[in-house]
Amino acid sequence: MEWIVTEKMRFDQAVRIGFSISRGKAQKYIEEGKALVNGERKPNSYCVKEGDLISLSEIEEETVEIVKENIPLDIVYEEDSFLVLNKASGMVVHPAPGHTKGTLVNALSYHFSLSHEGSIRPGIVHRLDKDTSGLMLVAKNDLMHDILSQMISKKEVERIYLAIVKGVIPHETGTINAPIGRDPKDREKMMVTSKNSKSAITHFKVLERFSNHTLVACKLETGRTHQIRVHFSYIGYPILNDPFYGKEKKTTSFGQMLHSYQLSFSHPITKKSLHFKVDPPKEFLDQLKILRDSLEKDSYK
Repeated sequence: MEWIVTEKMRFDQAVRIGFSISRGKAQKYIEEGKALVNGERKPNSYCVKEGDLISLSEIEEETVEIVKENIPLDIVYEEDSFLVLNKASGMVVHPAPGHTKGTLVNALSYHFSLSHEGSIRPGIVHRLDKDTSGLMLVAKNDLMHDILSQMISKKEVERIYLAIVKGVIPHETGTINAPIGRDPKDREKMMVTSKNSKSAITHFKVLERFSNHTLVACKLETGRTHQIRVHFSYIGYPILNDPFYGKEKKTTSFGQMLHSYQLSFSHPITKKSLHFKVDPPKEFLDQLKILRDSLEKDSYK
């Protein structure tokens, strides 16, 4: 694993930021010679500068015990090797240190046998953010997990989202082609940047316009972390109710108005075309009604 330093800082701080690990673990890797600067060993206090290449030869994945919990799930489709479900907004996909219960994986592990048992992400082929609702693919065995992962990588799974964004988009359709990488000032956030980034492409179509909002359908060509949220914030139309990338705090207790609406792909074995759609949650639909009612009132003025 490698990371190019973006600003002057201590070596241990750079390792912590670059690889999203604790400072103690960063110092341990440095002292063991697993973390290097431009191929050389340096002490924790060494000052790295912009452009230095930090390499990490080995990283220990954080592990947690999966607690099986009888949490209800909305299963849209199921067969022996995989399933499609409708994830609720507010549900974290998989456990992590400090958050070991109440996740989608806790629920899935109770109800099903999953791929990659023993990992912290059994069954998870692709993820949705905590406050993003909608369709997800889940693998029940390792072979199907690998097949579905490859299909997503080869762009053979069509994923369409619905989003309510702030502002009125004038174009009927558009493509946002802007690389995404981690924000060096906040490792939990992503941003459009040319440094340490990956290609990210989002296509969109305007479905409905309101007084100061727009309902859009988004088609992912790539699947970067927070991609739709980052891209629409970048072009000046942040997702409604997104406190992370929006220009204002959440207006309700519900999360960002972003919903995984449609999944389409060929069955990995039979090659039969599969299409799944699921309506947004009540809170999303209620917000649409409020916007439509407001627009109708404005038209009578």
